[in-house]
Amino acid sequence: MIPLILFIAMALGILIFFEVEARKKGKTPSADEEQSVVPNDDSGCCGQHLVCERETLLQTNAEIVYYDDEELDALAGIPASEFTDEQAQKIREVFQTMQEKDVPGWVRSLQLRNIQLPMDVREEALLIVVERRKQ
Repeated sequence: MIPLILFIAMALGILIFFEVEARKKGKTPSADEEQSVVPNDDSGCCGQHLVCERETLLQTNAEIVYYDDEELDALAGIPASEFTDEQAQKIREVFQTMQEKDVPGWVRSLQLRNIQLPMDVREEALLIVVERRKQ
């Protein structure tokens, strides 16, 4: 439970950092604009939100989406530090076959399923999310 809390805290820290940077650059929409449009499909972000729902690691809904990774459910509740090499490799294989645009949703899905990422995969996934937010 503590590693999950740390992961969420780290994700929030990254999001806060980018919000502060966006405000410094004057690119943050007003509160009215931010709440005016909510994307309801998976086609993309409307561009009017401070944090796009597709690119945030926060749990915005309780719906679990699978990415052909149902076998990872067996790892639910196991701390990443206790994964065997084989278990960690299963996660790496799924991650390496994934398109970058799917990484944020996959990480959200894993959070909802209580599946932790090995540290190397976690770091790389966060880098992808950060890069996608810059685009």
